[in-house]
Amino acid sequence: MLCFACQSTIGANDNWCAQCGAAVAKRVDPDSEQRFVTILRADVVDSTGLVADLDPEEAVSRLEPALAAMRGAVRQFGGIVSKELGDGLAAVFGAPIADDNHAPLACHAAIELVRRVAALGDSGLQVRVGLHSGRVVAYMVASEYSKVYEIGGAAQHLAARLEAAAEPNQVYASEACQKLAEGNVQFEFLGRRQLKGFSEALPIYRVTGATDVSSWRVRRARSVARFVNRSNETALLRRLAQDAGPNRQTALLIGDPGIGKSRLVHEFVDELTRDGWLPFHAECSPNLQGAPFSTLKALMLSILEGAAADTDGPTRLIGLQRSAIDAVLDRPISDPEWSELEPHARGRAISEACCAILEGVVVRRRAVILIEDLHWIDRASETVMASLASLQVPGLLVLLTSRPNGVPDWVARCNAEVAALRSLGENAGREMLDDILGSSANMADLKSRVVLHTASVPLFIEEVCRSLKDSGVLRGHWGDLALARPVGDLGIPSSIQGVIATRLDRISKEERSLLQIAAALGPQSMESMLRAVAGLSPEALQRCLIALDRAEFLVRIDAEQDGLLEFPHEMVRQVTYDSMVEKLRESVHARILAALEANGSSHDEPNRLCYHATRAKDWQKAFAYGRTAARKSLARSAFADATNYFEIAMTALDKTPFARSREADAVDLRIEARTAFMSAGKVAEWFDLGRDAEGRANAIDDIGRKVAAMAVRSGAQNFYGTPIEAIETGEEVARLAGEWGNPGWLNLAQYSLGQAYFIAGRYRDAEQMLGQACLHLSGPDASAPPGTTPKTLELLSCMMKSVTHTTLGEIDTAAEFHQRASAIANESNRPFDRVGAGYSAGCLALGRGNPGEAAAILEDAFAITQKYGIRLFVPVITCHLGIAYLEQGRLADARITLVEAREVARSVSYTSIVIRTSIYLALALSRLGDVQAALNMLREARNTARQQGFSGLEAEALFGEATVSPASNENDRTSILHKLRAAIAIASSSGTKPLLHRAEALLNGMLADPQGSVWRH
Repeated sequence: MLCFACQSTIGANDNWCAQCGAAVAKRVDPDSEQRFVTILRADVVDSTGLVADLDPEEAVSRLEPALAAMRGAVRQFGGIVSKELGDGLAAVFGAPIADDNHAPLACHAAIELVRRVAALGDSGLQVRVGLHSGRVVAYMVASEYSKVYEIGGAAQHLAARLEAAAEPNQVYASEACQKLAEGNVQFEFLGRRQLKGFSEALPIYRVTGATDVSSWRVRRARSVARFVNRSNETALLRRLAQDAGPNRQTALLIGDPGIGKSRLVHEFVDELTRDGWLPFHAECSPNLQGAPFSTLKALMLSILEGAAADTDGPTRLIGLQRSAIDAVLDRPISDPEWSELEPHARGRAISEACCAILEGVVVRRRAVILIEDLHWIDRASETVMASLASLQVPGLLVLLTSRPNGVPDWVARCNAEVAALRSLGENAGREMLDDILGSSANMADLKSRVVLHTASVPLFIEEVCRSLKDSGVLRGHWGDLALARPVGDLGIPSSIQGVIATRLDRISKEERSLLQIAAALGPQSMESMLRAVAGLSPEALQRCLIALDRAEFLVRIDAEQDGLLEFPHEMVRQVTYDSMVEKLRESVHARILAALEANGSSHDEPNRLCYHATRAKDWQKAFAYGRTAARKSLARSAFADATNYFEIAMTALDKTPFARSREADAVDLRIEARTAFMSAGKVAEWFDLGRDAEGRANAIDDIGRKVAAMAVRSGAQNFYGTPIEAIETGEEVARLAGEWGNPGWLNLAQYSLGQAYFIAGRYRDAEQMLGQACLHLSGPDASAPPGTTPKTLELLSCMMKSVTHTTLGEIDTAAEFHQRASAIANESNRPFDRVGAGYSAGCLALGRGNPGEAAAILEDAFAITQKYGIRLFVPVITCHLGIAYLEQGRLADARITLVEAREVARSVSYTSIVIRTSIYLALALSRLGDVQAALNMLREARNTARQQGFSGLEAEALFGEATVSPASNENDRTSILHKLRAAIAIASSSGTKPLLHRAEALLNGMLADPQGSVWRH
């Protein structure tokens, strides 16, 4: 904590500040919550210089008028002074009661603050102000004498830095504040500036002015969609307009912010205006709640302006009534009788005068009065508005709008028809999105997501779409947008945060607590779980659920006794969840975890238990449930989920107290996790798992776990490093595993070493080592290390042995081992096993000269990899699929497929496949006519293969160069013959008979007929 007086650090148990002796303000945790607010920081410029030579009393007298002016400006616009600093203050807008207009209010307060200090007439008193909108932790602090509402977090520091950067009598605002207040407030962009404590330069805006434009006008200026639906409400208003002929009619539209009240009434008033009605309009403003008669003044100006052509209005008023109207309109009054009236008599005169004016207008022509946002009406206007709305005048229609929590009492006495606006229906929401996004078919999924995310609230739909466009996800013009990149989390625009928070502030503390539990549970929750976690009596629980259902926060969707409840849309849930401070979140998740465990969910829902244990920071349980969830994910081949849960389990375990047993568990967990990371194609992470596990095993001197960790690293090096490194590590691991006497790890080590030999081009060594693994794994005592099964390891060994024999040209033997792999895959029916068997089948079909059959097999295998996220096989499957297309003569398909294969191989660091795809992509390009690009690619592939030890691939690249290179002169021919001889030498040493035979045949043909067709083609 920091001392409120001198900002020095103080201990948790200290009662007094060691630096200045001030009493320590104790934080009251139960009142803590997160809020999205606007912070105002203001101080007197060079206050030290102003009071340096003054005694304490004179110093206080000099600065106090400025502080009083600051306080008054803040309070006028609904702010809370949270801290005074001697020569300035910190204030917050939007807390403790949420207000969606917190940014405009703070800007108005800042302008008024500067004006009030300047009005003091002391030229030495100049102020500067900083404004920033952001998330803070708000809480009560208790000292010896009082409680104070405090805020904490990085947001207040940015406001303080903006204040320090501001020029005298200037207001500087952050970009977050500017975006929220734009439309109500005018800003000048000052560029980016480096502020103390912030690593990057930040955009800064200067507040240049403000207006009292209503939120509706601001939103209308930003609106990008046409008016849709609301047919029932419009029908009600039309009926009232028809009934207004014999007598006055009144309608009240109630709804939460953004639901579309203003859009509806303005559309309807425009319709009446076209039919000849006189429209009169006034908007209540949060900025003018403290200004007497502000709403009435706006209405009178509208009436006088609209009626000017039909009647002389004020000229028919008696003298006192004319003075009353002048008082409302802030005009000079010379009538001495007015000055002698008591306040209540003046109020009565104003009411009578306004009614007389309105009656004089309506008697000549039908009129509609629209009063918006009654919840912000100033007190002085309320009584007069009640009188106007109660006038029994034919041809008058009074339309009122209000939020649910701000309807004045007098509205009930007007016999008003009340219409409560709800969200648009799903179809209307989609219609609105068609207007905003356009009708492109690729927008269908996004529209569905937005409808679910916003529950078809009009403002929410527009702001979410605007946020996507501002962030660059959508590009183009409104009504014809295109996706520029994939859509991730739709998020909650800052303009909506306050709107939802104002609704949350209307419910009781007990209801909010229950809603927070529901938010922690997720989008849906069972009533029985809420009851178990909240600990409420059945009566209290039902009372809260009814209230939350009525407020459309938590809606019952199952009428059974233990019904299902859900949030109407994700944004309500997220704002509710975000309002909890971390300590409260941990407590809620811990209670949920205990309730789930009590219900016996540990076996069936480890993923859910893992989530709540992690959020509750119960690290031991998060480790246990995370590992269980990872194992279940592995069992169903959900490799992305498995890697996620293994990462959670590893992170959680590392947060438990250090012990030898913990480190042993950490090694075992990383060893077990290798299968998930391997299958998901996270090769670098797979390699790091082995290296980290090896280091931890060394630290606790555990030779068995060290060998296992080395085996994990060895397997990853077949993809991540060079063949020389992989073989060196693999041979050491195989030796250590044999000495250790663990057959499971020996089998894995032999498989990985055989794979390393294959990648290096040592095909005979590869088939011998893989043969040993196949022999051990086919016996009755077959074993495999944790994270895999003997059958899967046997399948992989048979798969690689089949591919190796295919490469060697030993097709019958290759077919035998493929059949063993296929039988295992058919028995297990695991997607991973089916892909492995499909890979060997495709290679075998290519070896037999059946590219069409190979393409069909590999296409099926590729579909499985995509469906189940088996990314490790994607590069090899697509590479050989491209080769099959090439041998079929499908050159365009081959080029596209091989390009994709190379990019995927690069993304997972699969070096050998990067080289192989480059070779065959070059062959495709040469046949498509781009010979020079093909030669460049082949030379690069050959050099990479030679440098990194991929001898088999070097031979393929040399043979490819020989077949692609032009033979236009003697030097070209000599170079081609040299490359063929080099390819033959490498193929002969590695035993690659198919390549050897093709190269020898080509070489012999060239030598036999130097001028023949072999050279020409």
